[in-house]
Amino acid sequence: MLRERRQGALKMAKFSSSYGACDSVCRGILLPLILSSLISFQLASCGTIVKFLAGFEGPLPFVLETGYIGVGEGEDVQAFYYFIESENNPNEDPLMLWLTGGPGCSAFSGLALEIGPLIFKKEEYNGSLPNLILRAHSWTKVSSIIFVDLPVSTGFTYARTDAAAQRSDWILVHQVHEFLRKWLIDHPKFLANEVYIGGDSYSGIPIPAIVQEISQGIKHLYFLMSGSNI
Repeated sequence: MLRERRQGALKMAKFSSSYGACDSVCRGILLPLILSSLISFQLASCGTIVKFLAGFEGPLPFVLETGYIGVGEGEDVQAFYYFIESENNPNEDPLMLWLTGGPGCSAFSGLALEIGPLIFKKEEYNGSLPNLILRAHSWTKVSSIIFVDLPVSTGFTYARTDAAAQRSDWILVHQVHEFLRKWLIDHPKFLANEVYIGGDSYSGIPIPAIVQEISQGIKHLYFLMSGSNI
């Protein structure tokens, strides 16, 4: 049955665009939200479960995990991610890995400005932290989503050496593939879920190559690569 599901055809669709300049803006917004907030958390296998976030009233009504996974030679690139579990049926709903465009736009923009469960409340700025509210039509209503900060130096992803700080589309392809494999090893409950690679804007260039690399090694995979959307 697993082999049959692995043969799912690639599905392509076009979604909204993003802007490269948003990385510094999103980072500036997110840092105070995390570092200056009263966050309650518990450790996950390779990350942290965040239960409270400054700007949002009460506990988060969905599972939010953040963390790092090392990729590349010596794991010298530490890739940061936000993972939000499906609010419907995480055991059966698809798993999507989302890359924001730019290149180099923080994954937080995809989470808070595009398809994630949180949005900024539109109100007059008074000098305090922005307020967060729920997005009614979040994609996490029907799927679990990994928002990953790649390529290196995007968002909170960093390199431990000068060599690891090098960027190219081809390097990104390998790093995303490695990231996904390692993330699934740390989250085995999702191994049986269909997996999609999604993104917007500039990510439309590397995503087909990422899907091709995964597909070429499909006989060695233990997860269900099902398609992509751009």
